[in-house]
Amino acid sequence: MSRHLITWCCFFFAGNLFSLYELKSLHFGNIYADILHLEEAFRAADLAVFSNAKNFRRDPHVPLIVPLVNPSHLSIIPQQQSLFQPPLKKGFIVTNANCSTTGYVIPLYALEKSFGPIEAALVTTMQAISGAGYPGVSSLDILDNVIPYISGEEEKIEWETLKILGGIAEDDQGVKTFDMHARQPLRVSASCNRVPVIDGHTECVSVRFARRPPPSPQQVREALAAFTPDAQTLGCPSAPRHAITVHEEPDRPQPRLDRYYQDGAGVSVGRVRQCQVLDVKFVVLANNVSIGAATSSIINAEFAVLKGVVQP
Repeated sequence: MSRHLITWCCFFFAGNLFSLYELKSLHFGNIYADILHLEEAFRAADLAVFSNAKNFRRDPHVPLIVPLVNPSHLSIIPQQQSLFQPPLKKGFIVTNANCSTTGYVIPLYALEKSFGPIEAALVTTMQAISGAGYPGVSSLDILDNVIPYISGEEEKIEWETLKILGGIAEDDQGVKTFDMHARQPLRVSASCNRVPVIDGHTECVSVRFARRPPPSPQQVREALAAFTPDAQTLGCPSAPRHAITVHEEPDRPQPRLDRYYQDGAGVSVGRVRQCQVLDVKFVVLANNVSIGAATSSIINAEFAVLKGVVQP
């Protein structure tokens, strides 16, 4: 499936997709909660829906997928389809994560893949004004200012991280559930701030590993740089060449310098160093209107098509 065909179907403004167009059996959405019935209607009409909206992120039968992290969660789709009478053959809903969650779970997943479970994470965000949508934050509120509160954002990060990084458990009756990282409990504490930057969320992250002794900062740098997600291996057209770009300079990443690298489809990490409270700390930059938004929806769709999850 052509990247140009997919992106042509989406109409964006300030990171939001306001119109829906049909591309064979695919629909993309970033619609508001008061019209969530449109997503339900598309699914009921046996269409595959890849959504950047929040409506179904907490649904126990809907995968919450960051495409560079957990596309394996597409495996729950047959169960979602079986809930309908008659069962759906082609229709389903897949959501991608909140923009601030997306940016930092990519390096967290890379580290868990290399070094085993993370048992604690602290994240402080400096979020761009475009993340507030249109018309967004008043200029009189944000110019020469930092707003240390974004409604619901901290709770989203703390909860979504567990669903994304956790696995899928199956009981004796074959019923699948998201295990919310229960096999190795993960504690997440988030503090979210709105800052006067147009695009690009910067996040300061500290993590504690379950393994003792923990990896060194150099080992962490090497693991992040070497990380190759399944979406890249599979050849998804919109996947970045490098999921994580590791900077050695002490003052990188920066939104103005790094947010548009690879069309914003990957993330940048810098300042990897020892943490005196946990184990390792670093800075992440993610483009909130690209990988933090509809680019994730598009890569999710590409992955599903290449894996045969989307039926012609």
